[in-house]
Amino acid sequence: MFQLKWVWKNLEGCRKRYVFALCSTVLLSMMSLVNSVITANIMDTVFTPVQQGGEVTDALWRHLVILVGVLIGFTLFRTTFNYISVLTYETCSQKLLFRLRHDLYANMQAQDGAFFSKNRTGDLMTRLTGDLDMVRYVTAYVLRMLIDCVVLFLTTSITFLFVDWQFALTLLAVTPIIFLLTKIFAKQVHPLYVDLRERLSRLNTAAQENIAGNRVVKAFAREDYEIEQFDLKNKDYKQANLKASLHWLKFAPYIDGLSQSLAIAVLLVGGSFLIVGRISVGTFTLFNSLCWTLTNPMRQLGMLINDLQRFFASASKVIELYYSRSTIITREDAKKPEGRVKGEVTFDHVDLRLSGVDVLHDICLDVKPGETVAIMGPTGSGKTSLISLIPRFMDVTRGQIRVDGTPIGLLDLKDLRHSIGIATQDVFLFSDSVDGNIAYSDPDMSEQDVQEFARIADVDFADKLPEGFDTVIGERGTGLSGGQKQRIALARALAVRPSILILDDTTSAVDLETEKYIQEELSKLDFTCTKIIVAQRISTTKRADRTVILDKGCIADVGTHEELISRPGYYREVYELQNGITSEGGAA
Repeated sequence: MFQLKWVWKNLEGCRKRYVFALCSTVLLSMMSLVNSVITANIMDTVFTPVQQGGEVTDALWRHLVILVGVLIGFTLFRTTFNYISVLTYETCSQKLLFRLRHDLYANMQAQDGAFFSKNRTGDLMTRLTGDLDMVRYVTAYVLRMLIDCVVLFLTTSITFLFVDWQFALTLLAVTPIIFLLTKIFAKQVHPLYVDLRERLSRLNTAAQENIAGNRVVKAFAREDYEIEQFDLKNKDYKQANLKASLHWLKFAPYIDGLSQSLAIAVLLVGGSFLIVGRISVGTFTLFNSLCWTLTNPMRQLGMLINDLQRFFASASKVIELYYSRSTIITREDAKKPEGRVKGEVTFDHVDLRLSGVDVLHDICLDVKPGETVAIMGPTGSGKTSLISLIPRFMDVTRGQIRVDGTPIGLLDLKDLRHSIGIATQDVFLFSDSVDGNIAYSDPDMSEQDVQEFARIADVDFADKLPEGFDTVIGERGTGLSGGQKQRIALARALAVRPSILILDDTTSAVDLETEKYIQEELSKLDFTCTKIIVAQRISTTKRADRTVILDKGCIADVGTHEELISRPGYYREVYELQNGITSEGGAA
């Protein structure tokens, strides 16, 4: 029931309206009996006297017209009231859906890298779409129908007992058996829907991965294989769905049969009572016309519990995301930098451990404001992990990182990241114009500034696009080369006028001439900027003030280009390899 309490908590702002809707459902369910009561009264006070040879008087006609008028008026009133009630349910449920989707998305944006590492994209998408829609469906429909069924059953039972308790008991005798079957069904079906929800998540994940990686699939001609793998997950989901859905059929025949037996009981028992004169025609009509208010709730209850179990499975996943909290947050005593950050970065005996593996160990490095530091090392040496610590994409395991002498954990997280421009190794561009991607940090950025940052990053190809800088590029930069995407990403990083610029192999896909131009432009920026560049090209690192060599998560060497090529080590090996120099010192 925690899920329902959570829904109530998030109905804040429209709880009064929702309570009105719940109360209106109770009243509408009770009103369902009124039509049958009026009809029974007409039978006893108008038709029965006439059939027994009574005289049709004006008073009798007047009485009939009044009762029929009341019946019509009450039906119109109930229909209007029901419309307002349903409208209120829908309004509240849609507002709940909007609020939850906003809160979930906002909370997801605040998560750290570890969260996205352990949660599949397809699963997160399922929580934001299908799971939330199930929450809305239960709020708008299932709860309303559950209340309707319960109130109908109770009010009908009480009415029957009040009119003729012996007749009523013959009808109500089978209901305990039906409720027992429903309870057993609810207990058995819950784990089936939990499993179904997990299989749907896997199916969505497979679809998302293959849509995102469609180029790789086509490049290796693996379309048939991927279709086969998708079909396997699709088949798993179908079987789980069938198993959960058809589980109801094991109980439905018994519940339907017992429910339908009530109609037979009305005819047999009620008919016998009517023949012997124990009840009137009106009483028989009342029991017969209200029989559906006993049978229908009992038949619907199983299907509603079916939906309720799906809701519990979906809501649990939504709640898990709703209450998930990032470990990387802004502290209450966080400091806001006064003015522009100078750009001094200090690594003080920093260790980093991820998933039980030591990624970085005892990193000590002091980067001065305005300095350009290159980071180099073999694959897996921890280069990307090292630079990811500065904007706090992850936190250190031991040691401390300081910016301008202040530990980054004591800085406001948004202010820290606003002072850093990042162009990552895995370039991501939005489905927006070239202009929109460059000005992502500031949508109000002037066209002149966008053009300037594009010039520094050598985004000269934009003018040749169909609509220039207003050309909308495809999802993730589809239609652009790797080098073009890297240059747009660099311009986007520069557009924040960062105090610290972090480039993770950002020019690896551009030609040497373009790289030389970009490096020259970066060296004469009109604002002070500390540059930390991950690179493998000597043409990039030789322009740095210092180059840091990482090996197995430790700093193996530090020095200028001249210092590093003068002594044996990784840097000189790469230098000789890229320049075609043999170990004997001659040309290859």
